[in-house]
Amino acid sequence: MEGFQFGSWNALAPDVQLTRAADYGVRVMIHLASLPVGSRPNRAELAAAAECPEQFLSKVLQNLTRAGLVTSHRGNTGGFELPRNRRAASVLEVVEAVEGPVRLNLCLASERACERQSWCPAHAVWAEAQGAMAEVLRKATIADLAQQISKETASSLPATGTPPPRA
Repeated sequence: MEGFQFGSWNALAPDVQLTRAADYGVRVMIHLASLPVGSRPNRAELAAAAECPEQFLSKVLQNLTRAGLVTSHRGNTGGFELPRNRRAASVLEVVEAVEGPVRLNLCLASERACERQSWCPAHAVWAEAQGAMAEVLRKATIADLAQQISKETASSLPATGTPPPRA
């Protein structure tokens, strides 16, 4: 290809990474799963727990609610609740609720996304990498991640059973 410098696209293309919104969604879900069943923290509490701007978290919570991963309650006893049956949601479910389908490469979006698909030697590599990434995210459940936090918190407690003071 004349005039093409391999790697010149790198300056224009975004890094392949999950968005902050997906990260915040996973953080919120882990926090909710670490709370007793029936807990309903409000948006401000969730924003603090996820270390996320409250306004930004609003859209994330809307997406999680729309996907049925979180239940939103209005009124004095309102807040956001993680239904018991959604504690076992996978990280992939959360990420896709916030971002939509995760695609490592545009050519994986559909059979007609790229005219090179049928003969491109890299297509199979992208497909395999996408499958591996999806499998890792599918295996990781919110409940398991929340349980890890509980274990880490318990193991860092002094003999008195109270959390150590924050620095």
